[in-house]
Amino acid sequence: MCTSQVCNAISETMQLQTEKGISQNVKCRLNSVRSRGTPNHFIWKYICQLDQCELTETCCEALASALMSNPSHLKELGLSDNDLQDSGVDLLSAGLGDSHCKLEILGLSGCKVTERGCSSLASALRSNPSHLRELDLSYNHPGDSGVKLLSALLEDPSCKLEKLIVDHSGECRIRPRFQKYSCQLTLDPSTAHRLLSLSGGNRKVTCGAEQPYPDHPERFDSWYQVLCRESLTGRCYWETEWSGDRAEIGVTYKGIKRKGDSDDCWLGVNDKSWILCCSLHDYYVRHNNEWTVIPIQPSGSHRVGVYLDWEAGTLSFYRVSPDGLTFLYRFTSSFTEPLCPGFYVYKNCSVSL
Repeated sequence: MCTSQVCNAISETMQLQTEKGISQNVKCRLNSVRSRGTPNHFIWKYICQLDQCELTETCCEALASALMSNPSHLKELGLSDNDLQDSGVDLLSAGLGDSHCKLEILGLSGCKVTERGCSSLASALRSNPSHLRELDLSYNHPGDSGVKLLSALLEDPSCKLEKLIVDHSGECRIRPRFQKYSCQLTLDPSTAHRLLSLSGGNRKVTCGAEQPYPDHPERFDSWYQVLCRESLTGRCYWETEWSGDRAEIGVTYKGIKRKGDSDDCWLGVNDKSWILCCSLHDYYVRHNNEWTVIPIQPSGSHRVGVYLDWEAGTLSFYRVSPDGLTFLYRFTSSFTEPLCPGFYVYKNCSVSL
């Protein structure tokens, strides 16, 4: 959560102008980039990445203060995947519009911004048009009018804005946290092992009696596994509930082998798949046959949230409970193909989407 202490630390950290002052705060990943100006002169440019830091609109006043500092060397600010909302963007825009602000790149992807926030940003950039070159507002809800307001700046000769990103927009993007990326999934019967029965509109799988499935080249014939129909890229979030003793939940490339009991067919035991293993007593993850135990107890929760950011190369797992989401583990990889959610279901156990 964003406390006043965190906000002050962010503001103070971004105003530091020496290499010695670079923050080690895990929440504020501040990097310095040294570029040569003249043969004997170097310019320090600061890049602050605060993506997925659970910041809210209350932090934006401190951020605006940092942008207005004199001198300000902050050139790139990443705030994506924080629920800043329009009220936070209004506060941030006060800093953007200040003549001391030298920001060149601003990331506000997935921040619950609507037309109102776009209007504040447009006004700020008209007040201080000489620096911001790139603005990322993807996965928000700017509406046609918001896009029109900001697109006009691309044609304004006094404005330096060169790149405006507004793709993947829509009303669903103003839902809280990862719910803005929710996707609807269905299980693919042609991939299901014959001991797996599907029900609930192909959204529940149970391991038990043998099913009269026809032969199919995509069917797993040894491991008790099933994949979803959907191939995912971009940002996607889904939740899964399991019952019984255990379950394995994850994603795979479609090219995973289906026939036989080799490691090439088993989810998480090859370089094509990533898996979270859940039991009554513990969690662990598996990829390319490397196993990592997670030091968090299930605590009675049988529900798991999965967040995929394909472009960023991250796959994150969360324990879901009435108290909210508890982070479990994050894989990082350079994904090269779309990913299919997949499950290993043990006997007398089930998994529901």
